[in-house]
Amino acid sequence: MLSDLAISPAIPASDMDRAKKFYEETLGLEPGESSGEAGQYYNCGAGTRLFLYQSSYAGPKEATAAGWRVYENFDAVVDYLRNRGVVFEEYDFPGFKTEEGVIRNPDGSMAAWFKDTEGNILSIDYLGD
Repeated sequence: MLSDLAISPAIPASDMDRAKKFYEETLGLEPGESSGEAGQYYNCGAGTRLFLYQSSYAGPKEATAAGWRVYENFDAVVDYLRNRGVVFEEYDFPGFKTEEGVIRNPDGSMAAWFKDTEGNILSIDYLGD
């Protein structure tokens, strides 16, 4: 049943004004419906949306909170985000190393991770040809 439904990640923010500015101005997301003081929805592709909400539990995490699938022109998306001030994370684990913020796998898949203003880790990925 759930496999047929769109998913809506919920991202905590300790400073809603700062976070909304990042999601709107830096990432270029268009606001969707507002839930008033509870939070703000952002419409994304394929009927999905992201929910940004005020939380005293917001802060740096060690795992990816949400990610976007890039279907073409992955490097153009990376450049777009870099030009808007996004700094991509660098990782160096056995069998998993980013170069200039991007992991490029032999099968053509790619991924990059970055943090929002609240310390949440976000990602973009491309599955390859």
